Amino acid sequence: MEIMIGLGIVLAILAFVVVSAYNGLVSLRAQYKNGFAQIDVQLKRRLDLIPNLVKTAKTYLDHESEVLVKVTEARAQMNKAREEAKANPGDATAMANLVAADQVLGQAMSGFNLQMEAYPDLKANETIGQLMEELTSTENKVAYSRQGYNDLAQAFNEKRQSFPTVMFAGMLGFGTDATHLEFAEPRETLEAAPEVSFD
Repeated sequence: MEIMIGLGIVLAILAFVVVSAYNGLVSLRAQYKNGFAQIDVQLKRRLDLIPNLVKTAKTYLDHESEVLVKVTEARAQMNKAREEAKANPGDATAMANLVAADQVLGQAMSGFNLQMEAYPDLKANETIGQLMEELTSTENKVAYSRQGYNDLAQAFNEKRQSFPTVMFAGMLGFGTDATHLEFAEPRETLEAAPEVSFD
């Protein structure tokens, strides 16, 4: 009889540990998916601003249409990758595709910015200025949201890899870690701050 009571207690403790591990992983997965949804909102906003930018610039850059085509194509590629990542946040392949598409879009936008420098009227256009300011603001929001997502993905990964959860995670459908999202930082943010001299 004592053996049965002892066995019952052990099984109850084991069941409690498994249920707690499962519930913790479900909660953390929901949190990092919500974190990615915040990134998705900002990425969509950025992608929605680009056609307005292209449309406004088109009047100035008629003979530079290659740059505008590259931006438009890169936007379409980024939107496809965003949809894929939105459907499966944390998936390594989806995150890698999103990062690659973001790099292509970044290169296309750099080419656009270089062309803008060659056209002072375009650069001085009030609508272009507002759109570029909104894009910059949105980029900052993407970076902030990305940090939140990565923190949540890290919490999920730590829980999944910790004892005793690691013993049951695979059996409970949590066999892989959530993938962090690391976009390449724009060149401007990586450059050193300008020196100021009061000589």
